[in-house]
Amino acid sequence: MTVIIILFFIICPVVGYFFYKTLRQNAKPAIVVGEFIFISLFILSAGLFGLGWLINGDDYYDAIDPVDGGYTPFASRHLPTLLVFFVLAVFGLIKLWYKGRSLPPLLFSLFVVFVIIGIPISIAVIMQASTNTEQSGETFLFALLPFSYIVTAVVVLTKIVIAEAGTANTKTYRNKFLNYLNQKLAKTGRQPLLIFAMLIPVFAIIVAILMLFGQDANSITKVFTETTTWAFSQKTHPPFLDHNGHYLCTVAVCGTPSIVKPLRLGKRHGHEIIVNRQLLIANAFEELIQENAPRLHKVIRDFYDKYGYPLSRKITTAKASNAVYILMKPLEYFFLMVLYLCSAKPEEKINKQYEI
Repeated sequence: MTVIIILFFIICPVVGYFFYKTLRQNAKPAIVVGEFIFISLFILSAGLFGLGWLINGDDYYDAIDPVDGGYTPFASRHLPTLLVFFVLAVFGLIKLWYKGRSLPPLLFSLFVVFVIIGIPISIAVIMQASTNTEQSGETFLFALLPFSYIVTAVVVLTKIVIAEAGTANTKTYRNKFLNYLNQKLAKTGRQPLLIFAMLIPVFAIIVAILMLFGQDANSITKVFTETTTWAFSQKTHPPFLDHNGHYLCTVAVCGTPSIVKPLRLGKRHGHEIIVNRQLLIANAFEELIQENAPRLHKVIRDFYDKYGYPLSRKITTAKASNAVYILMKPLEYFFLMVLYLCSAKPEEKINKQYEI
């Protein structure tokens, strides 16, 4: 929800700026109507993007119920970097759209750099959204906005750069330094060279400023990779919470591997999960109770359904998971003792839990 609010306050001023400039500067009704339609589609794609984010807003380390939502394609920790580049790219696009021919040469080049940087980032967003291993239905929501941006950027850059090349020679500035730069850059081939020369320094300066506010030097890549279930994701998520009941032992396997000792992958209600021996023993014990004392099993399950889920939502770190694992140890030994007393083949019963 926080992300949606941020996007709302970013997009609304942009939309207002678009409409103001469109209605004030374009005298031809056809142009006004055309830009109004295009801007409306752009706003619609932004709204769909926000909707997708609302549906898929959890970070990879959160244990979630897939019925309630999904994992975000953008890591919250590195999200400011993506938002800053997005805002600069859209701001540069607006400036070039309406003032391209009248901008001073350095500002013109800087805004073109912002827009160019936004293009590969938009392509990365589309590629990130192209694959979701768990919930493919919402992927298109994230792709429409960057696609709209790329199309707009290409059209505006093509139009402005061609027009700028033809009018730069006629410009004069009061400032001698700006006038000198304009005359130099107006020569064939000079301005594109300046733009490409500015790409890396401008990108590096923005990253350096972001680092002062707590971002990493490679946050622009981590915002895609420190996620789960999406195309560039490199993280695994905790076991999915059961929609009908959430068990702490499934969250415990998110702890430090040397402590919780994960064994293998398993499958629960159609989803792959990581299992350890403690989880297998607990589930085998529940199965044993269900087979031999269904009324007692119903009481135990109702208790887990009522208290397990709220508590599991608070266990999102390795330390908390490790603590749960250690606290569950006495119960694990009790479950194991009951299994060996009441089951003819206890190990076989344990090992068949969550089989793929």
